[in-house]
Amino acid sequence: MIIEFINMGGYGFYIWTSFLIVTVFCYFLYYKTKKTLKKYELELATELEKLPVEQRNRIARSSKVISNILASQNKLS
Repeated sequence: MIIEFINMGGYGFYIWTSFLIVTVFCYFLYYKTKKTLKKYELELATELEKLPVEQRNRIARSSKVISNILASQNKLS
């Protein structure tokens, strides 16, 4: 029964090959997106570090995303 499932009526090779290609492509897309996001977070953190402390604190209080980025950057330092 498992052999029939893997063979899929003679089309198993094509189905499993396409499944593998799609899986690899999705992983590549995920990795590239994650890498780009980290790059932009680092750029934003460096721009925020240039601001005065009171303005940086005001921005961090008003935005959850920026406060999370600043918190993660402080952990790395």
